[in-house]
Amino acid sequence: MLAVKSSEQMIFDWFQYFHANPEISWKEVNTTARLAEILSEMGVSIKRFDDVTGLVAEIGTGKDVIAVRADIDALWQEVDGVMKANHSCGHDANISMVLGALHALKDEVLTKRIRFIFQPAEETGGGALAMIERGVMQDVTHLFGVHLRPQEELPLGKIAPAIYHGAAAFLGGTISGADAHGARPHQGNNAIEVVVAIQQMLKNIHIDPFEVYSAKLTKIVADGGSVNIIPGNASFSIDVRAQKNEILAQVQQYIDRGLKQIAGMFHIDIEWDWQDVTPGAEVSIEAAAVAERAIVESLGESYLAPAVVTPGSDDFHFYTIKNPQLKATMIGVGANLEPGLHHPKMTFNAQALLDGAKAVAATLKMMATK
Repeated sequence: MLAVKSSEQMIFDWFQYFHANPEISWKEVNTTARLAEILSEMGVSIKRFDDVTGLVAEIGTGKDVIAVRADIDALWQEVDGVMKANHSCGHDANISMVLGALHALKDEVLTKRIRFIFQPAEETGGGALAMIERGVMQDVTHLFGVHLRPQEELPLGKIAPAIYHGAAAFLGGTISGADAHGARPHQGNNAIEVVVAIQQMLKNIHIDPFEVYSAKLTKIVADGGSVNIIPGNASFSIDVRAQKNEILAQVQQYIDRGLKQIAGMFHIDIEWDWQDVTPGAEVSIEAAAVAERAIVESLGESYLAPAVVTPGSDDFHFYTIKNPQLKATMIGVGANLEPGLHHPKMTFNAQALLDGAKAVAATLKMMATK
């Protein structure tokens, strides 16, 4: 007779598979296929897409829909000297927790539908928009997410009913001038001097000091090919963060003006574009209150932690930006996670998978049975 696995063991097994088989944004082909297999084995109906990875599963009946989102992509980063896909942001855990919640609820009598969104490409910022364009928010009144939190935000045994992510924007730019001999700098344009001016401009951004924001250069490439050639061309990237969406927009405007002024001052061409903008959290007090009650009922009062405020960003919040009537929150799960999210050697306590699955299941059940 085949041994029947416990729900806890299934969650661990799912995590081990996804952790061992990471795929980067928009390339989550095998991840999507494995999800389809798992859901089919559960007898759950799914919807896949012809043109993008990811899928949607649904249980329950009724007109109104409660949704939960799990991001499924991995990062591309250097691990032990090798560039590879790596689940250092914990999306493999997010998948496993949401699958665990689905398994716990699939045979419940529900008065509303629960939609499980397994979303691609969170790391590149376009996955949520792609899902919205493909109608996954139709009839959805409340949306929940879940994510492991680093040790400094939440320890193992603590779960927060909301995560207040910051807003982020990422700029890519090029500087186009003329190289010059090191002995004749007046005959060219020194792109490195232009980059230095950009750095100084970023350091001179002054907005209300009570607001949280930052802007910094994260990439500079300028090489004339030889030590005695002054490079006239360069490429650069800028990372901008703010806790509020309107403050992020102010910083972006300041940078746009500053780059135009620097181009004129150095008589050089600078081209740039905002390659990705991720909005800050718009947390629903109602949705967070439901998650808070569910955490206490499913795990106990000792598990409840205050909402987390973090400078990190997440494209989850596009769902509320594009659907202002949507009531949403993301549940933060303590896991003794260290050294930190996106660290190539990130680790956490696997007990958090079970804690998160229980909290998500209880939250969804509370919404779909009232």
